[in-house]
Amino acid sequence: MIEDKNQQRTDLNTLGEFGLIEHLTKNFEIKHKSTIKSIGDDASVLDFGKKQVVITTDFLVEGVHFDLSYMPLKHLGYKSVVVNLSDVFAMNASATQITVSIAVSNRFPLEALEELYAGIETAAKLYNIDVVGGDTTSSLSGLTISITALGEVEKDDVVYRTGAKPNDLLIVTGDVGAAYLGLQVLEREKEVFKVNPQSQPDLDAYTYIIERQLKPEARQDVIKLLSDLDVKPTSMIDVSDGLSSEILHLCKHSNVGCDLYEDKIPLDPQVISTAEEFNMDSTTIALNGGEDYELLMTISQEDFPKIKGNPNFTVIGYMTEPERGKHLVTRGETKVELQAQGWKNFQGDN
Repeated sequence: MIEDKNQQRTDLNTLGEFGLIEHLTKNFEIKHKSTIKSIGDDASVLDFGKKQVVITTDFLVEGVHFDLSYMPLKHLGYKSVVVNLSDVFAMNASATQITVSIAVSNRFPLEALEELYAGIETAAKLYNIDVVGGDTTSSLSGLTISITALGEVEKDDVVYRTGAKPNDLLIVTGDVGAAYLGLQVLEREKEVFKVNPQSQPDLDAYTYIIERQLKPEARQDVIKLLSDLDVKPTSMIDVSDGLSSEILHLCKHSNVGCDLYEDKIPLDPQVISTAEEFNMDSTTIALNGGEDYELLMTISQEDFPKIKGNPNFTVIGYMTEPERGKHLVTRGETKVELQAQGWKNFQGDN
């Protein structure tokens, strides 16, 4: 957190808009035959043949979605890609390309943007996607990142939020709640630093949950795994706004109810211990925390033997007839109406 006063700083005005784009994207490689024309024209040209095209866009705004006092720019670049790819995978699709647009104030030198784009480049390599375009503009208030992700999927393989049926099993990948608690730890250490700038936080006990906040991963592996297991979910969504919110989305779009079992929700031991430290309820965190970027899906009971015992999947409940409502079944076997209290944009708006 101590600034190096001798850092090299290159004024962005020395490059200009197109020079800046060329500089930041010069190392991106093209890996897909479907990328006909990449960066350097008015638009990219993609050829998907007979496959379905999947497109999704997300904004990340400084002071709303991230805090640069503890979010390294390289991690921010990486995360900004991952959060978009997660939406592609939630369609049971393969990610292929992204475009990157940023609005940046003059407090950021070239070297800062190089760090941001280094994270984007790392994500592009690891997820095997092409960066094919975007835009840059000035900002009067910090940094804003907008990424559009594209993907492809066979027509018969695409999965929507609308296909869940009563008696389908409700399944989540990985574990939930860690990203939110990682954020709480970082916010706490930020406040300590404000009081004592010489303090050095000891974060060894929180490694997993902090990584889940600063450098999440999208579940690309699950899409391949589902294909290998010959399982097509009846509905699917990624867990970005909290488990309860995503379950209610599936229920609404599929016109079903659900029973979610509290004792089945997968929690990492670090989540349980840190929740106790913060005097928080781990179930509440899992339901409402958000930013886990796991996949929530429903599958037919006939497919249960195919995923049974697989550590990537946890059955956390089942879907019901809509008139039976949407409930959390507590450890005490009491049914409580399931409510969404997770992340909401424009919280000040009516």
